[in-house]
Amino acid sequence: MREAAIQIIQKLTTAGHVALLAGGCVRDMLLGRDPKDYDVATSARPEQVVKLFPGAKTVGAHFGVVVVRAGEHDFVEVATFRSDGSYSDGRRPDSVTYSTPEMDAERRDFTVNGLFYDPLANKVIDHVGGQNDLKMGLLRAIGVPAKRFEEDRLRLMRAVRFATVLGFDIEHATWESVCGLADKISSVSIERIREEFIKIMLHENRVRGFDLLVNSGLMAQILPEILALQGCEQPPQFHPEGDVFVHTRLMLSLLPAQVSLPLVMSVLLHDIAKPATQTRDADTGRIRFNGHDKLGAEMTSTIMRRMKFPNDVIEPTVVAVEHHMTFMEVKKMRTATLKRMLSRPTMDDELALHRVDCLGSNGKLDNYEFMLAKREEFANAPLVPPRLVNGADLMQLGWPAGPELGRVLNDIQTLQLEGQLTTKEQAIAWAQSQRPG
Repeated sequence: MREAAIQIIQKLTTAGHVALLAGGCVRDMLLGRDPKDYDVATSARPEQVVKLFPGAKTVGAHFGVVVVRAGEHDFVEVATFRSDGSYSDGRRPDSVTYSTPEMDAERRDFTVNGLFYDPLANKVIDHVGGQNDLKMGLLRAIGVPAKRFEEDRLRLMRAVRFATVLGFDIEHATWESVCGLADKISSVSIERIREEFIKIMLHENRVRGFDLLVNSGLMAQILPEILALQGCEQPPQFHPEGDVFVHTRLMLSLLPAQVSLPLVMSVLLHDIAKPATQTRDADTGRIRFNGHDKLGAEMTSTIMRRMKFPNDVIEPTVVAVEHHMTFMEVKKMRTATLKRMLSRPTMDDELALHRVDCLGSNGKLDNYEFMLAKREEFANAPLVPPRLVNGADLMQLGWPAGPELGRVLNDIQTLQLEGQLTTKEQAIAWAQSQRPG
């Protein structure tokens, strides 16, 4: 894709236009990272770009953006140098004026994203001091920070995201503006906020992102339930690490670098109902959170639907939250119950959640290791094989449809999972023995 972008620049340059690599790809190249995509900025107007590249799409013609195909599946955005007018909606400029590289750099968000690179001359072009900030590991808004954030309020989240994924400090005036304008994020669509939130939480440096969201005031706007965990005491004999907020943050730090989205969301939300369910025994003062798993599952569903996560992320997250306390009882469970539990498609993430839940509290992994051993023990056969009999089989023998039939079928499956019934004939004989009269 880099070669495709350079070929586009060569063609634009040959036609008499200025053309440069721009923005994040330049930043990543200078940091020694592989850019995910390559953007080109040029003096050519959109209609001139389209003339040079037949088939190009003017998807953002109002903003001077043309998408040029680069290979079968890749595309390169080619944008005309521009200056932006006022931002009345806090998202997009009301108007744009085609301009110069200097003016184009000044309308961008952060200095490290305002760099250009001429691949033909092998030259970095820096009008905003971005190279120096890259060397210092500093995220600095271009120009007046408050103005940059008022133009596009999603930049408040992007500041946290870039500080997280780049591992940079946020320059003082920029940080002060993020904190001072945090409540403005509520005017941004939840879908845009959610996508930035996901990128922060899926990055291995997620704890830093979590801290920045909390300390800036952004978390209070997008997921205020997290702040309710602060000061929610837990029984010290089980949670020597501290309150629920400390526990949740510690669990985030214990996750591996690569995680699924349902896993990281279940870590964030597994104890979300503890403040609402906290009680103290009248005689001993012991703290309890009875039912926090079930209420937590309901709250998790409500929160994630409010943030408009897709169902294929919500559902496994809710399952993990709802069942995270069942691991306490696994050594007492029947074999059939264990097999059913291990057969859940969410079990990998549930086990990972339980592991960091333990490590982030009492440190005891015996139930986790027990479940791993059981999974290995059961690995030679399907955890839940096809049923020996079904409802139709029993109804042919005179069983009436109804709850009792369902109970018997479940009992047969339980005995099957435990190896006590192995054939259809045995299952039918056992069922007949259970018929009243």
